[in-house]
Amino acid sequence: MSAGLLGNDEVFLATLERAYQESLEAGDLRRAARVTFWLGFRLLSLGEKGRANGWFTRAKRLLERDGGDCVERGYLLLPVARRHMMEGDGEAAFETAEEAAAAGDRFGDADLAAFARNLQGQALLRLGRVVEGLALLDEAMVAVTAGEISPVLTGVIYCSVIHSCHQVYALSRCREWTDALTAWCKEQPEVAFTGLCLVHRSEILQFNGAWAEATDEARRASARLSEKADTGAMAAAMYQEAEMHRLRGNFDEAEEGYRRASQAGREPQPGLALLRMAQGRVDAAASQIRRVMDATTDRLERARLLPAAVEILLAAGAVSEAEGACSELERIAAVFDTDVLHAMGAHARGAFDLAREDPRGALPRLRDSLEIWQRVGAPYLAAKVRLLAAKACRALGDEEGASLEMDAARKVFESLGARPDLEGFAEPARRAGERPHGLTARELQVLRLVASGKTNKRIAAELFVSEKTVDRHLSNIFDKLDVPSRAAATAFAYQHQLL
Repeated sequence: MSAGLLGNDEVFLATLERAYQESLEAGDLRRAARVTFWLGFRLLSLGEKGRANGWFTRAKRLLERDGGDCVERGYLLLPVARRHMMEGDGEAAFETAEEAAAAGDRFGDADLAAFARNLQGQALLRLGRVVEGLALLDEAMVAVTAGEISPVLTGVIYCSVIHSCHQVYALSRCREWTDALTAWCKEQPEVAFTGLCLVHRSEILQFNGAWAEATDEARRASARLSEKADTGAMAAAMYQEAEMHRLRGNFDEAEEGYRRASQAGREPQPGLALLRMAQGRVDAAASQIRRVMDATTDRLERARLLPAAVEILLAAGAVSEAEGACSELERIAAVFDTDVLHAMGAHARGAFDLAREDPRGALPRLRDSLEIWQRVGAPYLAAKVRLLAAKACRALGDEEGASLEMDAARKVFESLGARPDLEGFAEPARRAGERPHGLTARELQVLRLVASGKTNKRIAAELFVSEKTVDRHLSNIFDKLDVPSRAAATAFAYQHQLL
């Protein structure tokens, strides 16, 4: 167990195999079964499912020979519950984990009871019963933070709970338990973050606005995990490092990071599509986000993709598709009912309303989103919402309100080092007669209509001009902005705050 805590898997597994043999020689079948559980459990976490299943099957056979009721039977229910979870059968996972928790209580085994309740909580989260699921995770964490659990399972449960909270966007709890894990690791200097916990720590720091620390943590995670066999966590670390580069405007490094993550088996979306949009390649971004959305069925995974999908599809002028993405995100938020999901849904809907030229409808949704982002401590996302709120204020004739929102957003971008957002920043209030990027007032009007997804025929009808005149305006816009297409012009308009 000490070798396991130090991350020395070779010694951990070899010593357990010795312990298994000696338990058999001593005739202690239950002890042998307990050892085989730990062998299978660790091999499963390393991705060696065949060997893990072999040890679990051997443990089951040993207990059949023993014949009596024992706590080891409860331990062997844990991989069964986990398998049900992987197969998407949340009800079966919950029932199996409940039986394991009862065994832990019956035999006074705090490790088994806590880990089983952790699995029960995960199953309920997957079923959309978030309040009940989080309550069970909290109960497991009470045992962990009270020091009732063995060191190995303490680390396992910490990381498992943090990952589960992250999946359902319960980011306040994710932050709380990450801080607790940090303190626990500091108390035991030889014990470090492992697996996805390293990545989630970077993600929480990013969410909190500590971008420099988040970047360093992502880099450390990539370096540390590259030395281990945990390829899933390593790929996730590479992706997170690429995300930090993209947000800070280091596009070449971001490109390389997404490529490495993809080679390691991680889908590089939605980050790569957002990078393409930032580079002005809106058509490529739209194709990529459509492809990954078509291939993703899990609701929580789709929730991770949908905000980017709305942003990219609006930039590409695919308004009806963006509306479908908005509606789906709102439905998912209603099921899982966490603040962050509601903020994501309101943010997306506000952006969609603005694209449909409904600033009056957009503003209340944006205010709701801003309130949540500020309350949960997400400065970058709050600043992004403020930009949209500024557009809504300007469209409603409130230039002073727009200026206040823009100034607040700019300060956040400056403090974070968000270069792409700063480079595309428009002045809060444009002076009369000023021509942004050389566009005339009429050309700017045409560009805004193009960005909202309207055809040349519709634009001509709205402006009471001929389609030929609209064609001429578009040609001028392409020349002045040095872009090749309507989609690229739309992307330029969004990036430079012209809408």
